[in-house]
Amino acid sequence: MTLGLTGVLLLGGCTPTVKIEPPDKPIVINLNVKIEHEIKIKVDKELDELINNDELF
Repeated sequence: MTLGLTGVLLLGGCTPTVKIEPPDKPIVINLNVKIEHEIKIKVDKELDELINNDELF
């Protein structure tokens, strides 16, 4: 009986532990990001003709 109790106590002392520690060096993340954009400009036909008029400019 005492041998069984001793065995249970010894096994109870062996509990797994997990430790989380921050790294000593900083974490470096290299990112290659490509950003594309498109701009659409809509000009009224009358305004477009006015801008292209050589007499005004």
